[in-house]
Amino acid sequence: MQKITVLGATGSIGTSTLKVVEANPEQYDVTALAAHTNVEKMVALCVRWQPAYAAMADDGAAHQLRKALAEKGLGTEVLGGAESLCHLASLPDVDMVMAAVVGAAGLPSTMAAVKAGKRVLLANKEALVMSGQFFIDAVHQYGAELLPIDSEHNAIFQCLPDAVQQAPGRCDLNAAGVNKILLTGSGGPFRYRDPDSLAAVSIEEAVAHPNWSMGPKISVDSATMMNKGLEYIEARWLFNAKPDQLEVVIHPQSVIHSMVQMCDGSVLAQLGTPDMCTPIAHAMGHPERVQAPVAPLDFTQIGEFTFMAPDARRYPCLSLAMAACEQGQAATTSLNAANEQAVAAFLAGKVGFMDIARINEQVMTQLPLPTPTSLDCLFELDRIARMTANEQIAKVAR
Repeated sequence: MQKITVLGATGSIGTSTLKVVEANPEQYDVTALAAHTNVEKMVALCVRWQPAYAAMADDGAAHQLRKALAEKGLGTEVLGGAESLCHLASLPDVDMVMAAVVGAAGLPSTMAAVKAGKRVLLANKEALVMSGQFFIDAVHQYGAELLPIDSEHNAIFQCLPDAVQQAPGRCDLNAAGVNKILLTGSGGPFRYRDPDSLAAVSIEEAVAHPNWSMGPKISVDSATMMNKGLEYIEARWLFNAKPDQLEVVIHPQSVIHSMVQMCDGSVLAQLGTPDMCTPIAHAMGHPERVQAPVAPLDFTQIGEFTFMAPDARRYPCLSLAMAACEQGQAATTSLNAANEQAVAAFLAGKVGFMDIARINEQVMTQLPLPTPTSLDCLFELDRIARMTANEQIAKVAR
């Protein structure tokens, strides 16, 4: 039986992970659960799964959880503070870690899992966006196993030869016969909307993704296609891809999750119902297949597949992310930090939808972008980029 720690247990990825565990009760054991502040949901999860450990990144939330579980007579040990997530990620008897803490906040615990040599189920794309080469080097140095959870990267992984799968970040796509990776995206809720009207987009419209059920931050990123830009950067690191080996294609139906074009003209695609349980089950069971609570595709009901190129006017954030990827690690770290601040400001009603891209661009053009020499340098750059983004937010705040 494989033991698992779920970081970000109360979020959508955490919920889907536990659904896969429930579908395979004889194969997986939930050893530890971690979240940020959602005490009510964590209490319910601890009652259901009775993990040995639970952690809340917020100390106050940890105190509330500890009290609530004691009242229910549960023996789960409750830890508090951001460092507690790193502890749960590196528990000696844990086999795999679902790294699903959203944003830059997820990097320390994800890196802790890597340094503990775990099977790391990577749902936190910011870990690679922020730390890139440092992260890949650590995977190989500590003997961790890295498996992508994003539906797109998991699809690409499934379509690639074994030699590429087994050498994350250090593979040779050309030698493996790979011509190009085709990263698909739905285009979000505004793929057919007049770009001139996007300034008036409401919060409710931006978080209403047509195909996927996700948290508010990721939903906004999907609407701006920054999410696809971050995935582009992540794919660059996961698969050691050059710019001419990566292409973004809009596929509104979200049935083809990504494709790999081979040198002989063949194109391999991974298809499935838009449900995160599928890539999670694949990564948890790899190289075997395990059950997932997902309805199989009915090809007679799908209808047509359509594809289009992304419109730079509609998705300026995607263009910024691709440009940052070419500039290097400092640019991608700064862009990610700026975007987290800008999206938070939009969700708080402080700035408009199209201000997100403008704030991101201002941060990228204002900051000096020296090549970082350590993780500490990256965290300092992240801090400065957030501060600069907040200054830009203050200038345009409503």
